[in-house]
Amino acid sequence: MIAFILILILLALMIAASVYAVRQKDLLYAVIATGIISLVLSILFYLLQAPDVALTEAAIGVALTTIIFVITIRNTVRMEDESDKNKNIKSAAK
Repeated sequence: MIAFILILILLALMIAASVYAVRQKDLLYAVIATGIISLVLSILFYLLQAPDVALTEAAIGVALTTIIFVITIRNTVRMEDESDKNKNIKSAAK
């Protein structure tokens, strides 16, 4: 009974993180929410007695994918930053 309640709580947390990731405008926060989804999913796999799948999900989903996305986001320029630069150039030209 306790395991069933724990699974329901984890599923609710995973759904909430999914909705947050989809609705978030900032990409870094969306990637962090996706990492939380993967972490909860690996815990669920472990509770469902699939430890090999849980370890794989933790290694790939939580660690590797999140790190790759964060590095990619850090190496790109935000669209808002480019528009701010263009405004500054236009105001300096006047």
